Amino acid sequence: MTKRVNRPKPPFDAMAFLATKGNGRTISAHKKNAIIFAQDAAADAVFYIKKGKIKVTTLSKQGKEAVVAILGADDFLGEGCLIGQPARLATASAMTECVTMRVGKTEIVRVLRDEPTFSKMFIAHILARNARLEEDLVDQLFNNTEKRLARVLLLLANFGKVGKPETIIAKISHEVLSEMIGTTRSRVSHFMNKFRRLGFIDYNGHLEVHSSLLSVVLADQPRTVEARL
Repeated sequence: MTKRVNRPKPPFDAMAFLATKGNGRTISAHKKNAIIFAQDAAADAVFYIKKGKIKVTTLSKQGKEAVVAILGADDFLGEGCLIGQPARLATASAMTECVTMRVGKTEIVRVLRDEPTFSKMFIAHILARNARLEEDLVDQLFNNTEKRLARVLLLLANFGKVGKPETIIAKISHEVLSEMIGTTRSRVSHFMNKFRRLGFIDYNGHLEVHSSLLSVVLADQPRTVEARL
């Protein structure tokens, strides 16, 4: 009688999990401006962005819209369902053509519980997002409009993230940029023209950000209330 040999379970591949359809996982393509999920809709899944950029916005009871975040490839969104949020607090819409992986709440909870490799990656994402929010708060409190705009443009181009920066950004309006940094559209237009004149950016239907824009962010400026415009 041949003795059965129990083969060890192969190591969990987090990226393969996020790249393939399966139990509780679906992959969808979204056209530009398509809604990924809407504010107040049931919070029943986490999304992983495989391709493209997604804008997250929230609408107040008074009808005022604010841009919460702009996310790109390898980012997660919709994690609020994991802490008991019954409904979405914001709307996620495609800024470009996008591909996302939807992982149902039951499946994401299971893999977080059973697969340490995935848990570590997901926790690292949450910590990085939290650090970004803290940086955004400091940016709003202390930096002037020019520096806040430069930082947002660099973040949109993925400067500072692992891997090669993307110098080309999908078309984004001055109005959206003004909502992101808490200023007026005219101020954004003023500094965008200045950045282009200095060779920090180029835009003609799309936006190209050069690493030289870092000089604006790194410039040592007094952190005073009067410095904010």
